[in-house]
Amino acid sequence: MQFLSLSRRRTDLFPPESFTTELAAHEARRIKALYASGLLRQIWRRGDIPGASILWEAPSEDEVRAAIATLPIFQAG
Repeated sequence: MQFLSLSRRRTDLFPPESFTTELAAHEARRIKALYASGLLRQIWRRGDIPGASILWEAPSEDEVRAAIATLPIFQAG
């Protein structure tokens, strides 16, 4: 089954300097690992606000939610 998630940076709660290059590098590594596993199928940058649209392939919504919970920016709040 396929799922689509829309994310956004919480710039209302976190200043721009919270989104460090180190955090972005950790996020990129995790995204690549999820892509290699086949769980993450496609990712697009959002054009309206900072964030991403991600197409997931998983047997359940719970599995997608668990994968999203492993993303460093999500973990940071």
